[in-house]
Amino acid sequence: MRATAEDRTLLPEHRAEIAHLRALLDRVEHGSEPAILQGPDGATEVLPTEVYEALLVVVRALSEGKAVTVAPVHTTLTTQEAADLLGVSRPTFVKILERREIPHTRPGRHRRVLLTDVLEYQSLRRARRRTGLDELVRSTEESGLYDD
Repeated sequence: MRATAEDRTLLPEHRAEIAHLRALLDRVEHGSEPAILQGPDGATEVLPTEVYEALLVVVRALSEGKAVTVAPVHTTLTTQEAADLLGVSRPTFVKILERREIPHTRPGRHRRVLLTDVLEYQSLRRARRRTGLDELVRSTEESGLYDD
């Protein structure tokens, strides 16, 4: 996931317009109707869901004063790219692969993983963490540790 010539960083330069757009997007019930893009020539096109979702993420970040970098990502990742995505070291990620928690291929000397598999693992890991924290809070409440 190295920087490429296609990378583009956007800065929140038009704050009033971005805030207005954020308010509009926050009011609209997601999924109720397809989003439509109108070009300068008046031509309209229905936005695919993934494009609309990307727009929501970009507008929310810019409205919070954050810069956004848009960069294409290969659907097949190296172990280092996948480790960076998960926020772990490459050796830790290799151990995850060796435990068969994420499927991978080895077309030559190097392992490759699918981005979708890494994202699914990330989602499952977050869900497990959330469940564990919920159980910890519940047991703490039941034992009266929050009582004064």
